[in-house]
Amino acid sequence: MNTIIRLYFDADAQKGSLVSALRLRGVDVETANEAGLRDAPDSEQLAHAAARERVLYTFNVRDFIILHHEYLAEGKNHAGIILAHQQRYSVGEQMRRLLRLVQINSAERLRNTIEFLSAWD
Repeated sequence: MNTIIRLYFDADAQKGSLVSALRLRGVDVETANEAGLRDAPDSEQLAHAAARERVLYTFNVRDFIILHHEYLAEGKNHAGIILAHQQRYSVGEQMRRLLRLVQINSAERLRNTIEFLSAWD
């Protein structure tokens, strides 16, 4: 069964114009603000996304790579993590790459993995 990917944007990645553009194209996106987690630590961000089976999108590459490895070592699951370098992509480019990633993959395929936005050109 291929389930649709649902996204969760942490506080750094939740630019309103990107969220709006993705939603207009049918992508299910929740933001840290909407979840009441704007100032929550990274571990809470990932726990929230994992509990709701949402793939987390963030610019915080280093910290979420560490959290990913901690989850795997502890036998915990998450729905996936998409990492991007904040200064590298315009809103339009982020949207295009995220749409491609969401359209080509299933939620099952991304479970417990890390994807880099740079791979989705």
